[in-house]
Amino acid sequence: MDGQEDVSNDVSNYGIKDTIAPTLSLFTSLATLVCCALPALFVMLGAGAALAGLVSTAPWLIALSKYKAWTFGVSGVMILFAGSMRWNARNAPCPIDPEQARACMRLRRVSAWMYWSSVVVWAIGFFFAFLAVEIFY
Repeated sequence: MDGQEDVSNDVSNYGIKDTIAPTLSLFTSLATLVCCALPALFVMLGAGAALAGLVSTAPWLIALSKYKAWTFGVSGVMILFAGSMRWNARNAPCPIDPEQARACMRLRRVSAWMYWSSVVVWAIGFFFAFLAVEIFY
């Protein structure tokens, strides 16, 4: 019985480790999108009034935009850390129990979706915050 409890604890710990890093990387990449990419997109599309309304509603965006290099740097490191954790866990075994194995595989798919979504969002934010200015102006 003790061996079975150890396996279930390993599975629950693996689930927590497998979801925390991608979730944090997704939130940080969304922060980069909100702070830097959306304002640049609004200005590029000629929606300056929408940008002014957004900044008046959420004035903390100005502080995030002021430190966009740090924001992108920290979020990029977190995304790389999440990718490293995913790479290290790529061959980790799932439990033998069919129900736990399905949960493990579902968790891996969700983790992969969250990770790659955060990479795409970060890349879009990086493009609009740093590259679009050079390309379009």
